[in-house]
Amino acid sequence: MAEYYAITWLWDEGFEVFQNCGCTGAIDIVAIKDGEVYLFDVKMNSSDKANNARARTALQKELGVQYILFNPKTRKLRLAKHKE
Repeated sequence: MAEYYAITWLWDEGFEVFQNCGCTGAIDIVAIKDGEVYLFDVKMNSSDKANNARARTALQKELGVQYILFNPKTRKLRLAKHKE
């Protein structure tokens, strides 16, 4: 469910969106905007204040994957602030 919210959120932000067809992997969504390619992994997040999603894998860091956090209570999405 979170991925579908993220897809529509990205559409609303002007992205072309492509979803991972499998259920595994480092990336859930590939999005393109203004000629730039963005890689996203969608995570459920139970708190608006905490950035409590697990840390990105080494591969995700190498690829520049960004987490989109979805709060199922509020149905709000936000980009995670990653520590490098």
